[in-house]
Amino acid sequence: MSTLKLLASSAALVFVLASSAALAANTPNLGKPVTENDIKAWDITILPDGTGLPPGSGTAAQGAKLFDDKGCSICHGKDARGGKSNELIGNPSLTEPGIDANKTIANFWGQASTLFDYIRSAMPWPTPHTPSDDEAYALCAYLLAGNNIIPQDEAMNAQTLPKVKMPNRDNFIIKFPGRI
Repeated sequence: MSTLKLLASSAALVFVLASSAALAANTPNLGKPVTENDIKAWDITILPDGTGLPPGSGTAAQGAKLFDDKGCSICHGKDARGGKSNELIGNPSLTEPGIDANKTIANFWGQASTLFDYIRSAMPWPTPHTPSDDEAYALCAYLLAGNNIIPQDEAMNAQTLPKVKMPNRDNFIIKFPGRI
């Protein structure tokens, strides 16, 4: 590389670095630094076999009360039978309407641990990540019992939830089965 090209490259690098420093110094100071506790609160991966499920427990009776108290019925309707958002209790056909079929817990979900993970991290819609572990287990028990997947009196916890046999569990094609 010629001296002239080397000087031009060096000058460009100095300009980029100086511009970056100037931009960083003029930030609007929005947000806050992320702490280890911030990361830990969202490090909540649950695997299909139940790995990562936290301690706690809940029953269908507790979940039925929570469903109303937490406002779940506002979106999912009375008794989780549908509202602004999909029904959660019910087993409509997946084949008749095709791709537009209402995919419910009873007719589509393959793993009960996914239900816990979704409730705990994404629900309720306006305030996600607010149910406690006990509340998430209770809501799972309510929805699973309402779909006749578990008995009404069976408590859900880190030991019982992974053992739930979902009706659609065998109808998924695993892309990388060796990674499970």
